Amino acid sequence: MRFSESWLREWVNPASTTDELVAKLTMAGLEVDAVEPAAPDFSGVVVAEITACEPHPDADKLRVCQVNKGDETVQIVCGAANARTGIKVPLATVGAVLPTADGSFKIKKAKLRGVESFGMLCAATELGLAESADGLWEFPADAPVGDDVRDFLSLNDSVIEVDLTPNRGDCLGIAGLARETGVLTQTDLTVPEMAAVSATASDTFAVNVESAEDCPLYVGRVIKGVNSQAETPLWMQEKLRRSGIRSLGLFVDVTNYVLLELGQPMHAFDLDKLQGAIDVRRAKAAEKLTLLDDSEIELDEECLVIADASGPLALAGVMGGVETGVADGTNNIFLESACFNPITIAGRARRFGLHTDSSHRFERGVEPGLQEQAIERATALILEYAGGEAGPVETQGDVEQREAIALRRERVEQVLGLSVEDAVIEEALQRLGMTVVAADNGWQVTPPQARYDITIEVDLIEEVARIVGYDNIPAAEGFAASLAAEVPEDKLNDGDLRDHLVSRDYFEAVTWSFVEPEFQSALFPDEDAKHLANPISADMAAMRVSLLPGLLRTVAHNANRQASRVRLFETGLRFIQTDGELQQRRTLAGAVWGLAQDEQWSEAARAVDFYDVKADLEGLLDLLDADIEWRAADVHLLHPGQSAQELANGVVVGFVGVLHPSLLKACKLKKAPVVFEFDLDRLERLRRVPSFSPVSRFPEVRRDLAVVVPDSTTAAELQTVLAKAACELLVGSWVFDVYTGEGIDSGFKSVALAFVLQDKTATLVEEKVDAAVNDIIAALTDEIGATVRE
Repeated sequence: MRFSESWLREWVNPASTTDELVAKLTMAGLEVDAVEPAAPDFSGVVVAEITACEPHPDADKLRVCQVNKGDETVQIVCGAANARTGIKVPLATVGAVLPTADGSFKIKKAKLRGVESFGMLCAATELGLAESADGLWEFPADAPVGDDVRDFLSLNDSVIEVDLTPNRGDCLGIAGLARETGVLTQTDLTVPEMAAVSATASDTFAVNVESAEDCPLYVGRVIKGVNSQAETPLWMQEKLRRSGIRSLGLFVDVTNYVLLELGQPMHAFDLDKLQGAIDVRRAKAAEKLTLLDDSEIELDEECLVIADASGPLALAGVMGGVETGVADGTNNIFLESACFNPITIAGRARRFGLHTDSSHRFERGVEPGLQEQAIERATALILEYAGGEAGPVETQGDVEQREAIALRRERVEQVLGLSVEDAVIEEALQRLGMTVVAADNGWQVTPPQARYDITIEVDLIEEVARIVGYDNIPAAEGFAASLAAEVPEDKLNDGDLRDHLVSRDYFEAVTWSFVEPEFQSALFPDEDAKHLANPISADMAAMRVSLLPGLLRTVAHNANRQASRVRLFETGLRFIQTDGELQQRRTLAGAVWGLAQDEQWSEAARAVDFYDVKADLEGLLDLLDADIEWRAADVHLLHPGQSAQELANGVVVGFVGVLHPSLLKACKLKKAPVVFEFDLDRLERLRRVPSFSPVSRFPEVRRDLAVVVPDSTTAAELQTVLAKAACELLVGSWVFDVYTGEGIDSGFKSVALAFVLQDKTATLVEEKVDAAVNDIIAALTDEIGATVRE
């Protein structure tokens, strides 16, 4: 929120400099983003009156004006269309310095078409106080001639911009900021007089609120016979400008002024355009409304609207409609001041691509009960400057009273770590507008209606801490009993997985849990993804059923920026819908693309392949105490000839493979990456527990065996048979050659196996080795149909 420091000081004027005030606000949680001058640096500009105005003798569009600047009358040549006798305007005298976009320039005596000019009459834009202007800036008739414009407009002021957290909607007005400032500086408030305006007319307009939950309080008032041509007073225009709001006419300016002053959004309807009665209701399906910005929106039952007999008039809490807005010919108005449920208003503006001052406040919560004060304030201002007769205030609904919260003295000291005097606590809370009643062990505190964020005891303690000052809380070393949780040794730790992959030259990535629906469907067409009702953006509208969509987008991002080698992994949650229920599954996934190794002198560059990544994962699976099996897989997103599933104790726990060529375009890649994914929930209790195994003192014996087996036989099948046949003696086995060709029948292959035998109790004799080899041959023959190759 932007506000003028001088406006704040009208309400509360502490003996603090601007810098000190900004520091106090920031330390109290109202972070100040910026402090800037209320006006650009200019000098030598005074209030002047045009006493005579005649056409230029040699230029149709110029006028020669005689201008009284207080101490003398000077001649000015001016080209503004609104230059005329009797108006008061800013005059930049000879020697004045005016701001420009790239610096400043000095006013000098000049001669225009042969006529001397001793200065320049100014528009607001030429003083840097407006973005556009139609002519000279006309001051009120009572503006003191000869006064410096900076003094006349109080421009030696600062504009402060505060970045408020969503829970501090009570500070979205000068009144709330003044209350905070008064507490922080222990300064009393000087609240402007806002007396109730007595009704001088009996006119009312019927109001019906269908849902008290959506709109707990609605206040309206008719004002008849107003002057639609009345101008907004200069002081109000200046306060609006310094708050970042452009003047749009008296009635709109008054509602904006009250919004900034009290924090209560309001709206003014043209009474003569209303039909029947005001209805505060939910919209009907397919109803349409043209807003004040001329945009047309289609409504549904989730939208709260202000309507009459003709249909919706305004999107409640967001923006009014163009059809019933006040205009130049408005003579009678209906003022609206309401309290809407923040939950009802939240998200409605963003849904239609809007963000207004009203929606910003209503989404955070506007103080219930403030509505009548706001409508009285607006009524008084309109009657003062536009005349008219006010009808009685009509109120629908009531304000629910807040319940008291118990605040314990010892709890304050326990949480803050310091003792705060009772008087300090009571004064701080009372200055914040709270009702404080002493109790046996502390106080019963009733928060003000505006403080939606104060609901429990620690909220009150936080308020005490803010007012005492976070920087006044002494630093102390914390202490607490350490209760180490019992962690089973067989529980697989995500950190172990990360450490292993990092040691294999992977980088950990963190991607969004929300992904592009179309891209995810291309990768996983059979998965029913959960779609978001109010996504951040269209390409983040579905919850991920796998970590791979985010990783593949990250790979493409790096590949498109000349990365030659990308190795990424991520641990996180994926979201699966099963029988209508959304389940979260802990997952590890990775994507590898580009070169297998960084460019080097000792080895030729080559692309990473399936077996490179499989080797990384075999090391990872060595962390498990389980029977691991690799099996050819049929996974939609993987190349059918370069993919596999991993099984642990017979249960599928993951997959690995080269991305299917048909998906490269969707992934925005030219070369296929190798991807993998594991379900960590299925691996959680499979961690290998360290155990001691004595080292045998007896020698090992290696034997080689070549067998002819069907082409479909896998190395894993052969090694499984070996392990069963010689389980007590087998130390290890591996395939060291595969041959097909001459001497081998079609549909078969020759596989050369090496296996190592060792007895832990004695030296193996030839007879025992031969017996073990014969057992292995018999098992291979019986279970796989292998024949020994001579």
